[in-house]
Amino acid sequence: MEITSVNNELVKETVKLQQKKYRDRENKFLLEGFKSVEEAFNAGIEIEYAFVADEKKYLFLSDKVILTNEAVLKKISTTDSAPDVVAVAKKKGYSIEDLKNAKKVVLLENIKDLGNLGTILRTSTAFGADAVVLYGKECADLYNPKCVRSSVGNLWKIPVVYIEEFSGLEIFKSFERVATLPRAKEYLKDFNVKEPVLVMFGSEADGLSEELINFSTKEVKIEMAGTVESLNLSVSCAVVLYKLFL
Repeated sequence: MEITSVNNELVKETVKLQQKKYRDRENKFLLEGFKSVEEAFNAGIEIEYAFVADEKKYLFLSDKVILTNEAVLKKISTTDSAPDVVAVAKKKGYSIEDLKNAKKVVLLENIKDLGNLGTILRTSTAFGADAVVLYGKECADLYNPKCVRSSVGNLWKIPVVYIEEFSGLEIFKSFERVATLPRAKEYLKDFNVKEPVLVMFGSEADGLSEELINFSTKEVKIEMAGTVESLNLSVSCAVVLYKLFL
């Protein structure tokens, strides 16, 4: 199959998936670039179709391939320069049920930065987290193309569960619940935890809410030079998870 017109109906439908409301309505999302498509395919994500510039690279997609040109790829892509593939895939849904056997869980409260979110998902997978919880009503969209790209294929390797209400955290009542705070008395270098453990991070702008601080059983901070006030959220996550999970 070949489509080379930017006015094609399938092209128009694909462009709509750049917007969250259409991703939510259709339960689909965009994959951009070879790495994202290959990782999604290997993870068992259902790919509906893929616009490609070179069919030979995507033989593993079989009849899902649509040969196209740079103009169409630029139209449907969210990147500054058009990738050689843009695919449409079905979202992979998770629920609280997927947390039942988890022993090492990362919680992100109202995280808004898409790049940070994607990087933290990648980091959490690398350092052995069993799941990630996106807590609150203002969390970024997991399936935003920027988040998908920055996760570098790690979006589907562990469950990522949205929990909006505090009552949903009841599942963690038997966990050690660690609040990461700049004012905590205990330093990470001296800190040890027992499993199961929930490690909680707030957004860069607001930090952890009082609700979650009160919910915690432990508080910890990263030791650093006095000339530096704080670290980027994704860097903080990497430092903490490396120490606590590995």
